[in-house]
Formats: sequence, structure tokens, C-alpha cells
Amino acid sequence: MSAKKTGDVVLDAKNISLSFGGVKALTDISFDVREHEVRAIIGPNGAGKSSMLNCINGVYTPQQGTISFMGQTFDHMDSHQVAVMGIARTFQNLALFKGMSVIDNIMTGRNLCIKSNLFWQALRIGPAQREEERHREFVEHIIDFLEIQAYRKTPVGQLPYGLQKRVDLGRALAMEPRVLLLDEPMAGMNVEEKQDMCRFVLDVNQEYGTTVVLIEHDMGVVMDISDRVVVLDYGKKIGDGTSDEVRNSEEVISAYLGTSH
Repeated sequence: MSAKKTGDVVLDAKNISLSFGGVKALTDISFDVREHEVRAIIGPNGAGKSSMLNCINGVYTPQQGTISFMGQTFDHMDSHQVAVMGIARTFQNLALFKGMSVIDNIMTGRNLCIKSNLFWQALRIGPAQREEERHREFVEHIIDFLEIQAYRKTPVGQLPYGLQKRVDLGRALAMEPRVLLLDEPMAGMNVEEKQDMCRFVLDVNQEYGTTVVLIEHDMGVVMDISDRVVVLDYGKKIGDGTSDEVRNSEEVISAYLGTSH
């Protein structure tokens, strides 16, 4: 990737340890994320990647360590608080409303932005109507950006998997996040769908200026689109650096080839 300007550290995980009963999911993990970068978290199955994202967005509470976001430090993150602060998340298993249309699914991402009270919302008149029109206009821009105009009114459950993933991304973008957490956004996709999703992730990063933290199994994808990569194996950090640095690390190579265990 060509060099681009990244900013100060916006997200900083320090000494994160997480256990379930006697099983250690994460052990003393530290890494940071800089503004405007694409930061990948990679590792073999069971390495602790999703657990790390779950600590960042408040699904899990680590037993040790802190997470700092925009200069504020937390022993644990609260899911609602995380969203309000500007961290959005897509999930490995799609959590879309299958019977609702594309536009209505993406509109759910605007919930945190709604200012009018429930009374005005129920009547859909006056300030509530004007506000909804503004939100719908914002969502229409996302639909154009993701090139899913033809499916605006289609129930999401009727769409192919690759397009459902795009809708999931759109819902996260509707929150106008400062940091976007993507949990295997290309899992289960064919080559063409992966290429499209790569393009959208890069466009989100470059055109919206959104910082992206990405879990992905496809090493080609990771090396193509990431500015820096952190590598986990059995819940421990075994690599952290640029794509080239990680690609040439003997410890990382052995973990992926299975020669370290």
C-alpha cells in the first residue's frame, strides 16, 4: 500500500487479559490504533481475535488491563457508551432484521442520532418528521456509496449473502463512527464479493476518514489493505507491525504453518 498520513493514537489496549473459567482467551495483549489507519488483527482459529473486539466494544469485560479511547481510559467498556463515543461494530454472524427492507435496516443505525422525543416520533409530524427526513437523506447517501440502490426496498433476507454483508456495513456507517470494528467482513464471500468489500473498506477509510479495525482470515486481503497488523496466537500477541514486517516474521510464519506447536 502507498504510504498515507495517519494521526495520533485514538484507541489503546494495554495488558488485556480475559479468561472464561480456567480457559485463557487473551493474555496480556497490548496494541494501539492510530487515527485514519486500517489496523488488522489476524491469527489462526481460536487465537482470540473476536474476543479482543468484544473487549473493545463492551461485550466482554477483561479481568486485567485498560482500554483508552480518545484520551479516556476505561477498565471496561459499556456497549451503549462505546456506541455513543463513536465506535461501531459489524459481526461475524449477521444480526440484520431479515424481514425489514435494506433502507429500514440501515436506518436502525441512526437511532443514537435521533434527538426528538418519542411523542413527536410517534406522531411523525413537526420536528420529528423533519429530523427523520434528514436521517433518511443521510442513509440514502450510504446506499449510493455501497451501490445497493436497486435493493433499497427489498427485505434483507431475500438478498444474497454478499449484499447482506454490505447492508451490515451500511448500518454501522449510519452511526457515523470514528472507529469501525469489522469482524471478518469477507467471510463466506466469493472472489468478486471480496474485491468489492475491500474497495468499500478502503473507501470508508479514505473518503469518510474512518479508522478501521479489521479481523480477517484472508491473508492476501489483509496484506493488501492494512497499514499495520497485530498477530494473535492462542490468546497471545506474537507479532505487530507493518504488513511486510509481519509477513516476514518467523514466529508468525510458524504459527500459520502449524510448526510452532
